Amino acid sequence: MKNQTVVVIGGLSGIGKAVAEQAAAAGARVIAAGRRSAPQVDIADDASVQRFFAEVGEFDHLVVTSGPVIASARLADLNVADAMAAFNVKFFGQLRAVKFAAPFLRAGGSVTLTSGLLARKAVAGALGKATMNAAVESMAKTLARELAPLRVNVISPGMVETGMWGEMTDAERAAMAQRAGGGLPVGRVGQPSELAQAYLMVMQNGFMTGAVVDVDGGGVL
Repeated sequence: MKNQTVVVIGGLSGIGKAVAEQAAAAGARVIAAGRRSAPQVDIADDASVQRFFAEVGEFDHLVVTSGPVIASARLADLNVADAMAAFNVKFFGQLRAVKFAAPFLRAGGSVTLTSGLLARKAVAGALGKATMNAAVESMAKTLARELAPLRVNVISPGMVETGMWGEMTDAERAAMAQRAGGGLPVGRVGQPSELAQAYLMVMQNGFMTGAVVDVDGGGVL
């Protein structure tokens, strides 16, 4: 990835930070951005996203890992306003990023978006999460045709140990990881570095587009 520029939105923590670190280690120039970074970008706001990419200029690969934290809720208890706000970040935020980034992506470049295993694994109480993730995957496949030869792919993470678990003690975090990973075929939750390897793979593989790559320890099974 030498002499290539990678923009990672959501690159200040968790999976995005791991992607930024591994891309830099592979020789890329990395711009890790978010709402609290410099340069700053808020993917829930058109003007912010448009301004950000105008400042960045031409680059090679876009990765978007940022997304909202949305509580599980069955239909009867679902707060529709909260679900719409989350959808504005998870789905429309990634759509905004691609829309305003596309004119600046160099030939041979790529876009890698982020969904989640609930897009294709039915779980009661996960209506909001499921529909957002499924919409991202459908969008990416459509964009892979519309924006060709620019490549568009999706990474679908499962349960990964990141800061999105919230504030916990080490003991609480270990207990949650054990509970969440115990039912997976691999017997544990994932680490951000393991997810990052998949993002780098689809960036570097010039024959992959329209793909959804599950990195979930077998959770979608």
